[in-house]
Amino acid sequence: MPAQARRFALPRFALPRAARIGIATTVAGASFVLPLVTTMSGQAAAAQVVAAAPAAKVVSSGFVAPLAKPVLGEAYGVAGSMWASGHHTGQDFVCSTGTPVRAIANGVVVQAGNGGAYGNQVEIKLADGKYAQYAHLSVIGVKIGQRVTVGQQLGLSGATGNVTGPHLHFEVRTGPNYGSDINPVAYLRAHGVAL
Repeated sequence: MPAQARRFALPRFALPRAARIGIATTVAGASFVLPLVTTMSGQAAAAQVVAAAPAAKVVSSGFVAPLAKPVLGEAYGVAGSMWASGHHTGQDFVCSTGTPVRAIANGVVVQAGNGGAYGNQVEIKLADGKYAQYAHLSVIGVKIGQRVTVGQQLGLSGATGNVTGPHLHFEVRTGPNYGSDINPVAYLRAHGVAL
């Protein structure tokens, strides 16, 4: 970054104020670049914008939630006879059909297709050796063997397979097969993802 500029991270509500005082150009997300100010009034204004709110916390772990706006549904581990294992093996995310589903981290697609009760599904092997599964998709947008990057769209949510309505069923596993599930919310939170 040039010596004439500094990067500040601000919550979204501070951006309109920064734009009003004429010292910022907003960009997608919660960070923007302020030019180095040479007048006293400009420096005071920049300090006032930064002081208006604490800096936004940036996840540096290389992980994101499987949906841009995650809303938790049926939790992992809930007991019930509707699941073959006797408990819910993933975390459901509430969303309508057609919501973009994204890779939680970099990985390689190891399954992409019909998964029986899971409906249309995608499974990726992550760099740490864990597997992330996305089920009940309406559209699959990747192929087996494809490398994906964090945040990349894998497909669209849906209601395929055994479901009561549209949602994303998301699992994290220690191996590629059914029955090796771990708590996906705990896994994501351990990697800095706020849910």
